[in-house]
Amino acid sequence: MSAHISNVRPKHDKVLIDIVDYVTKYKIDSKTAYETARNCLIDTLGCGLEALEYPACKKLMGPIVPGTVVPNGARVPGTQFQLDPVQAAFNIGAMIRWLDFNDTWLAAEWGHPSDNLGGILATADWLSRNAVAAGKKPLTMKDVLTGMIKAHEVQGCIALENSFNKVGLDHVVLVKVASTAVVAEMMGLSRDEILNAVSLAWVDGQSLRTYRHSPNTGSRKSWAAGDATSRAVRLALMARTGEMGYPSVLTAKTWGFYDVLFKGQPFKFQREYGSYVMENVLFKISVPAEFHSQTAVEAAMTLHAQIAKAGRKIEDIAKITIRTHEACIRIIDKKGPLDNPADRDHCIQYMVAVPLIFGRLTASDYEDDIAADKRIDVLRAKIACIEDPRFTKDYHDPKKRSIANGLSIEFKDGKTLAEVTVEYPVGHARRRKEGIPLLEEKFKINLARQFPARQQQKILDVSLNQKALEAMPVNEYLDMYVI
Repeated sequence: MSAHISNVRPKHDKVLIDIVDYVTKYKIDSKTAYETARNCLIDTLGCGLEALEYPACKKLMGPIVPGTVVPNGARVPGTQFQLDPVQAAFNIGAMIRWLDFNDTWLAAEWGHPSDNLGGILATADWLSRNAVAAGKKPLTMKDVLTGMIKAHEVQGCIALENSFNKVGLDHVVLVKVASTAVVAEMMGLSRDEILNAVSLAWVDGQSLRTYRHSPNTGSRKSWAAGDATSRAVRLALMARTGEMGYPSVLTAKTWGFYDVLFKGQPFKFQREYGSYVMENVLFKISVPAEFHSQTAVEAAMTLHAQIAKAGRKIEDIAKITIRTHEACIRIIDKKGPLDNPADRDHCIQYMVAVPLIFGRLTASDYEDDIAADKRIDVLRAKIACIEDPRFTKDYHDPKKRSIANGLSIEFKDGKTLAEVTVEYPVGHARRRKEGIPLLEEKFKINLARQFPARQQQKILDVSLNQKALEAMPVNEYLDMYVI
């Protein structure tokens, strides 16, 4: 005989309730969070504008059916596309993630919270254009910044203590969940409807990480977040029609998320939702490299200059040692052939070899023409990673959140260069004063890739002014980014 299974509809899981109550009720009053969100916005959009220079990204842009134009649809920055909010979210989400150059959050689970901007910006613009058409007030960019802060917080706080990568799931599940909650609230859904929407996000079959790791590393990692944030918009729209949810989606025995996908373990939480994640998010400012390698790349730039000053050549190197943290070894310590740009920007040996040889690391350095330089693979073979337990400990310490790497070089004649150690990359919260001017310069360079001088200046005048940006209607802001 089978055991009796109750068919009484359960109460909503506490994790769902906490997310929805935070998104609908919590008031953000942190000036630092809003200022950081503005910087995050311009940096993220800039990354998207740079990605539009790459045919592999650009081929995915536009409507599903060529030629489709949606009246009062959402704009896709840097293009002439005006799309439904689901497809616009995919477009924006894919372009901002394509080059692995937008922000990062490192914890038990890592990810890129600004990936949520795809769904947030597309939804806000679509809602605003329809509001204006109906004679109502549009949303403002402060609403977008608020949505960004809350999406960052949901994704980042769940990531602090819960490793999805250790069970083979990709971190974009958290983009989908966070985006769903935030865009559902923006659409004006009721509390019960938002609970339904968030439960639907957890019910989805979740992406495997296989496209981020050997031997299958590939370009899906560049559009996976666009897929997740666009799915969030779709689920929110379905919930708006009254589509039902699944209250115990996480905790249901046998069939819930915990039992099916998380080895039966419930989520753990380090802190309540607030504005901590946005305030402490990591910016990729200097180089488009997987974040666990950022400090290693900084150290390699320094060593490049020291090698030249010492009158040495790359060919003189016998061995390079990278003293690092456990997460770096698990994710990007990679030997053997690298088949494509997505493979190369997740290999610490490649990301160190290029700046040691050339004194730079740009998005184009992952392309085939640069990778064909035989010196890169010769140098890669000489690089070994070793874990420093202190680096690993400081990486997980919420008061430090370091991403340390130390590089040392031994030459064939036995002589060495002293180790260069960098614990906090320039995009870290501890280096904001140093980093923000560089972030703004990065934004200016990316604007110049797509727009004439007068249009660049118009965007800058608003984007670098906190008060002006927050007050601007979303549709008017995005109109400035039309090619």
